[in-house]
Amino acid sequence: MSLSQWRREVLRTNFWLVPSMEVLAAIALFCFTLEIDRAVYHHKLWLPAWVEAGSADTAREILLAVAAAIMTVIGINFSVTIVTLTLASTQFGPRMLRNFIRDRGTQLTLGTFVATAVYCVFVLLAIGPADQGVFVPHLSVSVVFLLVLLDLAVLIYFLHHIAIQIQLPFVIASIAGDLTRYLRVKKPDIRMSTPDEPEDPEEIAALVHQIETSGAMIRTPKGGYLQAIRYDLLVRKASAANAVVSLPYRPGNFLVEDGELAAVWPPEAVDSITRCLKRAQVTGPVRTLAQDPAFGVDQLVEIAIRALSPAVNDTYTALTCVDWLANTLCKLGRVWSPAQTYTDQDGAIRVICEQVTFENLVGRSFDKIRQASRGMPALLMRQLEALKAIMEQTTDPEHARVLMDQAAMIQRANLESVPEASDRADVESRYDAVAGVYARLSDDADSFAKVDASYDSR
Repeated sequence: MSLSQWRREVLRTNFWLVPSMEVLAAIALFCFTLEIDRAVYHHKLWLPAWVEAGSADTAREILLAVAAAIMTVIGINFSVTIVTLTLASTQFGPRMLRNFIRDRGTQLTLGTFVATAVYCVFVLLAIGPADQGVFVPHLSVSVVFLLVLLDLAVLIYFLHHIAIQIQLPFVIASIAGDLTRYLRVKKPDIRMSTPDEPEDPEEIAALVHQIETSGAMIRTPKGGYLQAIRYDLLVRKASAANAVVSLPYRPGNFLVEDGELAAVWPPEAVDSITRCLKRAQVTGPVRTLAQDPAFGVDQLVEIAIRALSPAVNDTYTALTCVDWLANTLCKLGRVWSPAQTYTDQDGAIRVICEQVTFENLVGRSFDKIRQASRGMPALLMRQLEALKAIMEQTTDPEHARVLMDQAAMIQRANLESVPEASDRADVESRYDAVAGVYARLSDDADSFAKVDASYDSR
């Protein structure tokens, strides 16, 4: 896979790209209007009578006042907004600040104000003596008034936009939306396992054993989160060296400097694979969604467990997170089945890697929330309802088993931590509904009783 998705994420999560593009557009607009003003100045063109900026001193005063006002608005507006977001992030994590930085509306607002200020400065510099007296770019000054009107509209939009964006349900929905968009993007480098191309666990285990016993280890050059891997590049290099590469870490894992990054067999290929890995993997200070869907799940879980903390005690936020986690897992269950191996054109295994499985994602989604919601029937019921919704959309018996395991753990938490009998009965009715769906998926008339007996006995 090319790292285009990772690069797009890096470019989006900054405050300079969009404003820089708008500043360049403002400079281009200035060049265009200046050429027209020069043509009017030399009597080659004529402008309407209302396009009049007055004398040079008047034009300078207008431009200085507009530029100063815009810079003041930028400073005050963004300072207040960042303070508000900082206070909110102390309760629900740093994701709100990250979403604020990567939000296109915020970047366009900043870019529009900065571009207007830059345009005013360039027009101000254009006013001066010329061969036929003082040159005043009347059209350029008039365009400043239009840009001020645009800035007012953008300011109103921004105030509305940030008031919406700072609300926690929208933060949660935006995180889930990012993960949904990630799943819709074609991933040519992340090979999904299919029934037509089954993997041989014994062959994989034999290769891993051979690499561990007689291969060579590659050390991590610097610490940080593994953000992306170019598996296709690594396969080509391993095939050329007739080697097999084992990657014990997946995107999203933290790599310790000078720790194990990969293992190679035969050892003679270690130098070429080491050089390839310098270009084939990206390490950074933060996790990204480039090849790590677990990151989106972890963000939602983080907000949920913060909401359940005694300092916040916001049950409804946690319920919202569970709803979006259910929606996300429904989509993941249909499309996410990454393969453990990558082969070359001849079908030989060249790369063996770790991948986050559906079972891992289900555990990440429910384990911490289940542990934090002991004794809270509302959360336990909502988790069971989510598991039922996910199970109804799965066609994989292994996925259904994983979901049923989670339902059983929630039911045990219910029996152990909920003191009120009526509340326990409500939770148990949701558990019975999950077990009923599992029974239908198992296509066994007696499986419902078997499931109940097996999990109640634990």
